[in-house]
Amino acid sequence: MFCVDTVCQNGVGFLWYGIKSAGIVGVFHGVYYDRNGGLHYYLYRFGRNGSRNLDGSGTGYFKNTGCLINIIPGDQEIPGGIEKAYEIGMAQDKFSLGTMQLDFTTSGFWVVFLYGFFINLNNFGMDQNYVQRYHTAIDTAQAKKSIWLCVAMYVPASLLFFIIGSALFSYYQLNPDLIAGLKHTVALEKLGAGATNDQISSLAATLQPADYGDKVMPHFMVHKIPKVFLGLIIAAILSAGMSTISSGMNACATVFTKDIYQRYFKPDLAGKGELRLLYITTVIFGLIGLGTGLAMLGIKSVLDIWWQLSGIFAGGMLGLFLLGIMSKKTKSGQAIVAVIVGILVILWLTFSPQLPAAYDAFKSVLHINMVIVVGTLTIFLTGVLLTAFKKNKSLEKN
Repeated sequence: MFCVDTVCQNGVGFLWYGIKSAGIVGVFHGVYYDRNGGLHYYLYRFGRNGSRNLDGSGTGYFKNTGCLINIIPGDQEIPGGIEKAYEIGMAQDKFSLGTMQLDFTTSGFWVVFLYGFFINLNNFGMDQNYVQRYHTAIDTAQAKKSIWLCVAMYVPASLLFFIIGSALFSYYQLNPDLIAGLKHTVALEKLGAGATNDQISSLAATLQPADYGDKVMPHFMVHKIPKVFLGLIIAAILSAGMSTISSGMNACATVFTKDIYQRYFKPDLAGKGELRLLYITTVIFGLIGLGTGLAMLGIKSVLDIWWQLSGIFAGGMLGLFLLGIMSKKTKSGQAIVAVIVGILVILWLTFSPQLPAAYDAFKSVLHINMVIVVGTLTIFLTGVLLTAFKKNKSLEKN
């Protein structure tokens, strides 16, 4: 919801049209999809837009067309074309994979690689938002095929997005007047309509790329993309946003109903009662998502905060999932102890950097993206060691 607002607010200029309308429409569309066939209806509706990624990100024909439209005008206005854009990107290390040293304190190659491996293991292995799509396949073979198709599409899709970012960087480097206008817009948003020109100019002069990085593409769309194509891109963004929002709400409602409510509170729930609970929880989770999006207003980087939150919340679940899959002899008591230890480690990695200087010795020096890696391994290895310890004690008694 927040990502949709970032584009709509800067691309159209109205905050209400952005996150508030996108969030509210997303909530009611989620309910609408569930009422008209649940996930199957959702896949049918958005599958008509073109080919789709398993992750719901919407790599349909409209989305790909929008990406290409973003590249073409900028490439045509860069003196020297793609070659010049590549030259600028190389000079600014935009194509670097980061340091290859085994340094887990900075966002180098190995930190990003490990994070990507573990977060995708979580997504494809146990994320209900993904798993629910497996159930729509005809058989297991088709489900496996869909996974490998998604894996194959990730590389070219990611490459396309990286090319867009690098091309925009080069274009704005050659057009400093656009950067100045963008900084002025961001400063005005931060200060409000009552700010004077001197206050806006002073703040704009202090802004760094991290302060306006997420607004570059919407700014480019408004000022350089032909209006007829701008509408197409906005429609594609809203389509992808609604598909992601609706599938996420469907996943949360299903998990709550099946794994929590029916298991611990009302096992005999079925029929209309079950369906009514799904409707209610869909709306509740939609409102929670809307509130979260509103609370995130003002953050500097959507991607960074998404990576951090994903790693923090996924670490514990992935560790327990791997423990259950790979260690068949681990009992519930050992698993509970492992999860408690893992959660404590995750909390330490997440919040210890915020401690006062007097407690520097207790601060974690690892990069925040290492949370999912360390958290997952902590839970898994703790469970395995506890299982092995109990097994050895049983053998000694015998």
